[in-house]
Amino acid sequence: MMPFTSVTGIAAPLIRDDINTDEITPIQIARTPKPDYTELLFMRARRRADGSPDPDFVFNRPQFLRPAILVTGRNFGCGSSRESAVWAMLAVGIRCIIAKSMADIYRENCLQNGVLPVELADAEAEALAARVVAADGAMPFTVDLVAQRISGPGGADIRFEIAAADRTRLLEGLDDIGLTLKHAAEIAAFEVRALEERPWQQTVVDSRR
Repeated sequence: MMPFTSVTGIAAPLIRDDINTDEITPIQIARTPKPDYTELLFMRARRRADGSPDPDFVFNRPQFLRPAILVTGRNFGCGSSRESAVWAMLAVGIRCIIAKSMADIYRENCLQNGVLPVELADAEAEALAARVVAADGAMPFTVDLVAQRISGPGGADIRFEIAAADRTRLLEGLDDIGLTLKHAAEIAAFEVRALEERPWQQTVVDSRR
């Protein structure tokens, strides 16, 4: 997994609540084993009823074609456990999602894929959203995980909280397996002790079979 320390780039505003994973990536539309996740991201929302691109949808606007940050509302990523709803964010360059709240599974999928999920209190989230809308893709914002701060045009820095284990996971680029392997020496020592103390629990494999 790619480590995350900070990201600087355009912040795209999609200020809506209850955006679900089927809206983010309507995977049933994909007809190949390896779909184009850039195309899949908000595929339905990006088109009008006649199939033509909707020029008003945020990801169709030229300044937001390759954002680094997504700013959104409450309960983002609700619905299914669809991990492709994070893969599609990465496909267009988004490394940080800032919301009032996120669905637990979506938040975990972000952490597993090197995307920083930031949850802000309502007042801070609304103030940041207003700044992002005002910037309209003309100026970058920075989200710094080391300092745990969001900075950018239109106002003061905003501090955010994140669990220490999640912060470490992102800074070091560790998925669940990587986190487990940080304790490889302790695991090996436990196995040695278990063999000595409880040999009857060990399975002997006959290599001749």
